[in-house]
Formats: sequence, C-alpha cells, structure tokens
Amino acid sequence: MSYVDLIQNLSPSKRLFLEQTLLKKKGLDTSEQGIPRREPSQLCPLSYAQERVWFIQQLFPNVPMYNEADAVRIQGGLNVEALEEALNGVIARHEVLRTSIQLANGRAFQAIHESRPLKMVRIDLSNLLSNKRQKEFDRLLVEEPKRPFDLHQPPLMRAALIRLSENDHIFALTLHHMICDGFSMGVLFHELAVLYRSFCQGLSSPLPDLPIQYGDYAHWQREILERNRIADDLVYWKKELSGAPTFLELPIARSRPRRSSHQGAKETFSVGMAATEAVRKLARLESISEFMILTATLASLIYRFTGKEDFLLGFPVMERDRPELEPLIGFLVHTQVLRVRLSGNTKIKGLLHDVRQALLKGYLHRAVPFEKLVEELQPERDLNINPLFQIMLNWRSRESQMHCMELDGLSLTREEIHSGASKFDLTVAFREADDGLWIDVEYATELYDSTTIASLVQYYRTLLNAVVTNPDQRISQLALLTESEKHQLLVEWNDTATEYSQDKCIHQLFEAQVEQTPDAVAVIFEDQQLTYRELNCRANQLAHYLKSMGVMPEVLVGICMERSLEMVVGLLGILKAGAAYVPLDPSYPRDRLAFMLEDAQVPVLLTQEQLLNSPEPSALSPQSCPSPVPKPICLDSDWEVIARESEENPVSGVMASNLAYVIYTSGSTGKPKGVMISHQAICNHMLWMHTAFPLTKEDR
Repeated sequence: MSYVDLIQNLSPSKRLFLEQTLLKKKGLDTSEQGIPRREPSQLCPLSYAQERVWFIQQLFPNVPMYNEADAVRIQGGLNVEALEEALNGVIARHEVLRTSIQLANGRAFQAIHESRPLKMVRIDLSNLLSNKRQKEFDRLLVEEPKRPFDLHQPPLMRAALIRLSENDHIFALTLHHMICDGFSMGVLFHELAVLYRSFCQGLSSPLPDLPIQYGDYAHWQREILERNRIADDLVYWKKELSGAPTFLELPIARSRPRRSSHQGAKETFSVGMAATEAVRKLARLESISEFMILTATLASLIYRFTGKEDFLLGFPVMERDRPELEPLIGFLVHTQVLRVRLSGNTKIKGLLHDVRQALLKGYLHRAVPFEKLVEELQPERDLNINPLFQIMLNWRSRESQMHCMELDGLSLTREEIHSGASKFDLTVAFREADDGLWIDVEYATELYDSTTIASLVQYYRTLLNAVVTNPDQRISQLALLTESEKHQLLVEWNDTATEYSQDKCIHQLFEAQVEQTPDAVAVIFEDQQLTYRELNCRANQLAHYLKSMGVMPEVLVGICMERSLEMVVGLLGILKAGAAYVPLDPSYPRDRLAFMLEDAQVPVLLTQEQLLNSPEPSALSPQSCPSPVPKPICLDSDWEVIARESEENPVSGVMASNLAYVIYTSGSTGKPKGVMISHQAICNHMLWMHTAFPLTKEDR
C-alpha cells in the first residue's frame, strides 16, 4: 500500500497539509541529498524487513511462506530466446536478484554475486493428451511455488516456461521475499517487456542506469537509525501502543496447534459492483479512502465476533517515497500497526474518522521499522503467534498490482498461483479491478477451512452493505445475518410447535401409565424394586399426609435424601399433593444447603433419619435451619404413620401452569438462584426428549 492509496479521497486542502507535514518529518525531507551509493568495500547489511524474514526462515527453513510467485499465460508466437535474454538483462540490472545471504562475525549480510545467466526451466506438455496436459499443468503451478529456497545459495529466484502448444505458454516466476515485494513484481515484468521488445528487434537495452541499488537503500536505512533520526517516531508508537492487547483470535478458528506448520491457502471473493459503487460514493462524501471504509468494516466484524473493544491489525506500506526507490526491485515494504478502539455504541462515521486519523498519524510516524518496534515494546513472544497482530490487511490499487507484459502480437493473462503457505492467521487483501472490488483471503489452514472463510466473507459483505447504506448507525445495530440466515433462524429453527397434552401434570401422566402397566417394574434400587401400582400407592399415601399438613399448589416442599426408593416416592408424593419440590443434595456443603433452605422458605422438609440426626453439624438440624424451621418428615422412620393414609389418587386442584419444582443454579457467577419450572414446561421437554431419543421398556 502506498501513501497515495491512503490519501486518495482526501480533499485537496487536507492532502496538501498532509504532504507538507510529511516533508517536514525527519528522514523524509526530499530536499535532503538523495540516498548515496555505499562503498563497494563495505559489507552490505540486511534491511530491517530482510532481517525479520531471515530470522523467521531460520526457525522454519523448509516452509515456503515467503515465496512470491506469479505466472503469465502467453498466447501467440513467443520468442523464447529473447524472453530468456530479457530475464537475464533484468537480473544484470538489479543486484538484489543476484544476492544471497551470508554470515560474517555472527551477523547476516547481503552477498552480491556477479551476473551469471539464469536458465529458464523449460517444460513441454504439448505432446500430452488434453486431460493429462491440464492435470500436469495444474500440478506444476501448485508444486512450483512450494519449493523452498536455500538463502545461502544464489539465485533466490526461479523461472519456468511451460509449453502447452506451439503458441500457448505459461511463464512462471518464483522469488524469495528477501529480494522482492509485490510492487517489485510489477517493475520486473515491465522491464522484462521493454527488454523483450528490444532484443526481438536486435537492439540493445533502452533502460536507463539505476540511480542506486537495493543494498544502498539497506545501508542508508541503517544509518538513519544509528543517527537516532527516528526518536520522535518511537515515542509516538510507544504511547500509541501502550497497554494494547497483542493477541487476537476469531472464535470461529480451530484450536491453535502447539507448533505451527504455516500451511495456508487462498480464497478470492467479489464484493460486487453495487457495493463497490456505494463504497466509492461514501468515500467521496466523507473525504476518506476506500481502504479506510473497508478497514472500519472489518474492525466492526471483528468486534461483533469477539466482543473485543481494543485490538491491533497490521498492514504493509511501500517504502518508495523517494524517486530513486521507485524503479528498484527489492523488499521495500514496511509493516505498520493500526490500533482499533471501539464499542457497540460507536457510530460508523465516528469509527471511520478514528480509522482515518490512526492511519494517517501512523503514516507520519512510519520511520520506525516494525522490527525495531517489536524490540522496544517486547511483547510476549510465541513461535505460533505473530508479534503484536495476527490479522494483516492490504490494499491493492490498480497501479500497485502487477501488470502483465504488453507485447505486440501476444495475448497475456495472469494465472493464479499460490505458495500453499500463510504468514499470518489471516491476510485480507482488498483489490481494485475493472469489475469492482475483490477480497483475497490468505489463511492458516490449521485454524480455518475454506467453508469458514467463505462464511466469514459473507458476513463481511453483509456488514459492508449495512455500513455504506447507513453510516449513522451504531456498530451494534448493523445487520450481520443474511436474509437466508434470518429465515433459517426465525422461521425454520423456530418452528418448534408440536401437539402435546398442555393441560396434564407430571403425576397425572404417571397415573395414566399405572393404569396401562400396573404390575410392570417402575423403579429399582440395588436389590429392591417397586411396580407402578406399588409406587403409586405409596406416593398417594404421602400426598394425603402432606395435604393434611396444609400442603397445596405453589407450596414449596424440600426433599433432602440419599438415593433410594423412598426418594422417588417423595418426589412423586409432593407432586400428587399439588406442591413443588426443592431438591437438596445431602452431599452439598452445609452453607449452600442452609442458603437454599432460607431462600426457598420451605414449610416442610422430606428427609431420612440418619441425615436429620447426624452426629456431625448439619444444615438440617433445627439449630442450623433458618426461621421458620421447616417441619421435617423422615420417610423411613415416619413411614408407619404415613402408611395409614389412603392409597387412592388424591385431588389437589393443581394445574399444568403450576410449579412442579424449583432447582438452584451452581452460583458460580454469584449467589445461587432458584429456577422455577412448571408442569407444562417439563412435560413439553419430556415429550421432545422422547421424540428425539425414543425410550423402550428395555431402557434404563
């Protein structure tokens, strides 16, 4: 991304002010003497960008994450010898294309070699059958960019010419990022076209001599830092990034592996002409760049997915603000950090303004190399996580994209090619084209798959449409779901209506089962069991006993018992009396049981004698119980009295809308809370469960 890309939509007055401010920045004043040539005897240092890539490649030597690959399809009468001669002419012009990395005194330096002819690998597929030819061609374009480079051995570039037929060729180039960047590929192809035309006509090179070489730039860049000309910029960045979180991960990612393989893939999506025109219109109205709108939208999406109100993003900026740097091939890219701070109440227009300010201020203070910034901030380092940010953004204007060679009599089109690696968790590149904006997403395949990425981009497009339609909205109000998802959520998934007995209570359904299978076994505990008739009779006796004590609908009855047949009788008896039970696990801590008893204010408590009269201090003992003390009923020792009651089904007057039970939450986020469940709710749930997981007489 260039300075022009950032300010493309600013008003003339704002642009003039920014340019004047930029010229006053130390190290950026073009009135200063140009970048000098270094002494030939001096060791040529790595640029700061090269140094970072060098370090990472030592950790992952066989991972092609820094392979830059491009391929062009050439249809027509190609002069293969002239093409190879032109390629070597470009290599002779640019020292960086003849560079390897060597160690001296424990440090890495650029070693520049004499120009030696580079032989294009020529692969002839023209004799293969059509289907086999296409299959082999696809394999070559996939495999070629994946081959790693040995940074100690020149050249750090490869060229291949694949012959499909007499007048159909694929010209593929692979260069290591140490010697090029995206803009450099455009420079390379432009010079290749100029030299090809000249050599085809038997002419010499018309290209002017380069004012400097990439090594001169790297040497000058080091001198600027050593002269401490970035001190003010460093102060700005330390303040700007103070306290910023340095890890961001979308919740849709897979679990991060212990050691990353940096394997990656790339997917491409169209924004669409309608959305593109809307973005351009909003950019003109707000005097901002299209990239700022696209960035603000992505920030909104990240907030909606993660809830994070403060995070960092990265984006590359071209270091070509001096005229002598424009014609260079080399790694002339600076990584810049964007801090985003927002909330659900932030309005889109406010976010657009904040993003614009942050991008432009960052650009004015961009002299600090990213590597120096990491060194100064010292974030916690992890081989699996990029320091400071994990999501990279990029903007590719028409001017900055690689333009294919324009050659008389030849038709040239670009072929998509990818290294199969990913430098970051996500790299989201917005690209201009004749048919509107496009989104290229490179992603780590250990964290995401193609389906997830497609879904993510769809959410982005929906959000972008909401942003450009009404930028006065708050971020929390932006539409995120597509129309099909809204229909699925509100209609399909919400279509849960089903027929069930809405006027029946749990115990009434149980009584109906008693009528059907009175002698079937209803409950088993160890070597004891009860039939449906026996369980119903005992529960009826308990229900009549409870009613005689004033228990009625909506009254809460506590039940604190060990697992047993009596516990089941207790639960069913409470329901038959019309009351609602409150389960109290005797294994719970004393304080929790005491809180539940006090909060529920149960007048009656079903329990067992050994729990009530335990020699250990208990929440059930009268001295520990809240006031008023609940009336205890021991279903084991008091059963002789209870058994005198009727075995007939009682009439309680309870309705399906009445409470069936109250169950307490864990209290992990505060005090436990009693959740009230009606007969109707539990009957509905049990009907669903029986439909989803049908029970038979063989089930337990």
